[in-house]
Amino acid sequence: MEAPPQPKRGRPRDPERMRRVLDAAASQFIELGFDRTSVESVAQASNVSKMTVYSYFPSKEALFEACIGERCNGLFDLFMQAQLDPAHPREALSRVGTLFLELMRHPDVLAMHRMMFSSALTHPELCAAFYTQGPQPALQHLANYLLAADQAGALQLSPQGAARAANQFLAMFLGSEHLASLLGMALPSPQQDAALVQQNVAMFLRAYRRDD
Repeated sequence: MEAPPQPKRGRPRDPERMRRVLDAAASQFIELGFDRTSVESVAQASNVSKMTVYSYFPSKEALFEACIGERCNGLFDLFMQAQLDPAHPREALSRVGTLFLELMRHPDVLAMHRMMFSSALTHPELCAAFYTQGPQPALQHLANYLLAADQAGALQLSPQGAARAANQFLAMFLGSEHLASLLGMALPSPQQDAALVQQNVAMFLRAYRRDD
């Protein structure tokens, strides 16, 4: 790990300069991976000094976590902000499934997952940071919706089972097509993804729809 120099105190932060640092770091982390990215190369790419980078982020790990947080916020925002009607789970879950597939097919998400898998044994704390800033909030968002649908009388599940049901639903989208995408093979067509959403929603509702 690089030993960071001590930053000067009281130095004001330039939002535009910090944005350049984060953008340069995100591009290099995704392209090169964590180990091959250096603070010096990030500084050069963002046209700032190495000391400036360290004045914002005390270590390369802190810089990485900031990049992951920024990228997760941007990519997961649409998924998290989807308006879901608890009384109509078929439409809501179709929306969730569509957004989730679009998210998982995004080139940056695929690149981040590849990078995380390659770092899992050497940098588990970085993988944990990614999980807590991206996938975990998305799962909780869906679990909250499922509980609301249960309270609305549209679904039937226990409070303890909401998290498990949310995990089951999203996991149905991470089969062979997702594995092929991670391996750099051709992405499924929009028609194939639309059919997958329809099939997974139907299967989920057969398991959890409240019987009248």
